[in-house]
This record gives sequence, structure tokens and C-alpha cells, in this order.
Amino acid sequence: MKTVVVPGVFDDIRSGHVRFLEEAAKLGAVTVLLRSDAAVQERLGRPPKLPQAERHYVLGAIRHVHRVRVVHGHWPEDTLPDVAGFRPDAWVVGPCRANAAQAAHAQARGIAYHVIAPPAGPRVFPAPPPVLAESGRKKVVVTGCYDWFHSGHVRFFEEVHAHGDVYVVVGHDANIRLLKGEGHPLFPQDERRYLVGSVRFVKHALISSGHGWLDAEPEIRRLRPDIYAVNEDGDRGGKREFCERHGIQYLVLRRTPAPGLPSRSSTELRGY
Repeated sequence: MKTVVVPGVFDDIRSGHVRFLEEAAKLGAVTVLLRSDAAVQERLGRPPKLPQAERHYVLGAIRHVHRVRVVHGHWPEDTLPDVAGFRPDAWVVGPCRANAAQAAHAQARGIAYHVIAPPAGPRVFPAPPPVLAESGRKKVVVTGCYDWFHSGHVRFFEEVHAHGDVYVVVGHDANIRLLKGEGHPLFPQDERRYLVGSVRFVKHALISSGHGWLDAEPEIRRLRPDIYAVNEDGDRGGKREFCERHGIQYLVLRRTPAPGLPSRSSTELRGY
């Protein structure tokens, strides 16, 4: 398989980043050349919003990314950095960054140069892929808003994945407004479903169709999971009692960040 390189900062990953990486992965195995904190400081005159280790962790969890390599030091925007022992087959950029200087640099190095444009028209997110055959592992359901995608979500999915195949039921927009009030959610349900579905620890992501704290009840009845996993914040709303009535193991995990990373919450990140 060809090696595709995507350099960048990737500070606070959003759906546009993931869509770009998904399209890039159609050309080959994607290696992200991630600018270090010092390199971001030198290029932008300020530190990144999120530290290098956190950016690396989230990128590495995206299923469209094959590898992440941190690049230290500054390199001109219209060139690729020299990375020892690494020579890509293709360089992929978005239309807002593409220019003739980049194309000439790629040609001089014998590297293909591709410009990937975002889909035209309204933002429409791809439907989730068909659910693959059951693996024989336990089936675990998790539910939530997932309104501002961050490393804490990734860590939760990673920990839940140790207990079985993870099915994420994302709260639909009307129910999030019902529970949290006007101004919520920040991002529409299809976008939130798309983002959590891009995490390699998630087998399938779908949108709830019920209401209240148990808005995922119709999906849970259909999926027939072995386990319903929540973090400490989500241990409410009759979920425990629902699982007792239906013979589902109820698993409460502590809300802890990945080793070495700061604790994150969507509420905290709304100001970003």
C-alpha cells in the first residue's frame, strides 16, 4: 500500500479534519506528520490549544490514520520536513493550503501531490458503515451527547473496548436540548455520530430515537447488549434499574484521562 503523508498541527480535532483524513486514506496508508508544541509556537507565535501528547493520542485513535510521527523544529509551510528513514509516496493537502510551490516541491522530490476538496453543498456526513458480523466478544453499549469531541471520549471508548465490542448511541438533538437546555448541542447529531464512529475502538455508532435519560432504550432493545457502560457522571436517570430489569450487566467506570494527559470535559471546551 502506498504511504500518504499529511502534515499539520491538528489542534482540537473536528469533523472537517476527520473527513479530510478519511479521503486521504483512500489513497493509501496515512502518516500524519504532527508539529511539536515548540514547532507550533515558532510557526504561530503561540502554543497550541492542546499539548502535543494529547493531539498525538487523539489522532492515533482515528481509524483513518495509520501512524503519527511528531516532527520537531520548523519547516517552511510549502515544503515537507525531512524525516529520517521515511519517504512518502504522496502528499495530500486541502484546497485552502494548496499552491504551486508545494506542487513543485513534491515534484522535485518525486512525490505525488493531491489536493482533496471538501464535498460541495451542505455538510452531509457519511452514513455509518454496515455493522460487521459479531466477533464473539461481548457487546457493550455506551450512550451520551459527545458534543465537543475530546481525548476524554477517546479514553472512555478505549477502556470500554477492553470489555467487548463498543456500540455508541449518540443522543439526538431534541433530547439533548430537553436535558441540557437551549444552546445545546453545539454540533448536530449526524456530526457527533460521525466523529465518535471514526474512533478505532468503536465498532458502530448510531443516533438515539427515544427520550429522556433513557433515550437509547429502543436501540438497546434492538442491539441486545451484554453490558451497558457509563462513566461516573452518567450513572443516573434510571439506567442501573433498567439494566437490572433486563438482565444487562451495568458497568460504571471512573472518569480518568489517558496517562499523562489532562482531564477534559465538553463543558470546559465550549470556550475553545
